[in-house]
Amino acid sequence: MLKGISKIISPELLKVLCEMGHGDEIVIADANFPSEAYGKRVIRADGIKGTDMLSSVLSLIPLDTYASPNMILMELTESDKGKIKPVIWEEYEKIANDKDKNLRLGRMDRFSFYERAKQAYAVIATGEEAVYANIILKKGVISLD
Repeated sequence: MLKGISKIISPELLKVLCEMGHGDEIVIADANFPSEAYGKRVIRADGIKGTDMLSSVLSLIPLDTYASPNMILMELTESDKGKIKPVIWEEYEKIANDKDKNLRLGRMDRFSFYERAKQAYAVIATGEEAVYANIILKKGVISLD
């Protein structure tokens, strides 16, 4: 156990976050995301909410100040537009803004998101049950100034 690190950050996840370099991406996936099919490295975080994971991860890494977007949401499919309003998106945006003043939010269609997830450094498979609760974070430079 370490001081100042959320208890939901497992040793495996802490190692992955340390290994990631500037520009590397990590997916925080909901419980329905095909994590094992798309992730190079999959870190299980069953039972953990996506909002809690986002808050904990962003307490340890900055978002990329050179990239736009630096946080990407999975966009609704055409058949879901008008039927579903993912409230979790507002929660994610608030958390990211609170943790990092350099948030540049973007959206990506479902299948493009899957392809981008294949290239991500890792996927965190959470237990989040909200639909469309998948996000990609692009890690920035850690400045020790």
